Amino acid sequence: MTRKPSLPLLAVFLVISVGGGLLIGATNLPGEWYAGLAKPSFTPPNWLFGPAWTVLYILIGIAGWRSFGTGTGSSLFRLWVLQMVLNFAWSPTVFTLHRLDAGLGIILALLATILGFIAAGWQRDRLTALLFVPYAAWVSFATALNLALVQLN
Repeated sequence: MTRKPSLPLLAVFLVISVGGGLLIGATNLPGEWYAGLAKPSFTPPNWLFGPAWTVLYILIGIAGWRSFGTGTGSSLFRLWVLQMVLNFAWSPTVFTLHRLDAGLGIILALLATILGFIAAGWQRDRLTALLFVPYAAWVSFATALNLALVQLN
């Protein structure tokens, strides 16, 4: 049975997703190394990443809050936690360790987890699943970008 999570708990999930994302981004900057890489023609401008991820992290936080209402042991909530771990692992792996190949492995696992979350959410709470659709689209694009970076460098 799904319980309704509290609004103060929503704030906690937003701090985890938005705050965590901002912290990871601020401490793992692309820097000169990334600037020097050969990039595919479809690489978006750098200014787009901050606003895009901020919106996505808000949606991710809301989805996490809603999935928490299904129970901390539910597959939906476990998938939410796993995607957060994978999401937060990508930037340090790529931008700090300079491992595009390992980043590709992480982002592929992230995309699979996001799609699993959408599938699991579709059965339990369609709105929660739909909150992850823009995230799935962005990470699909980011996966193609990561793959192209691996191939070009």
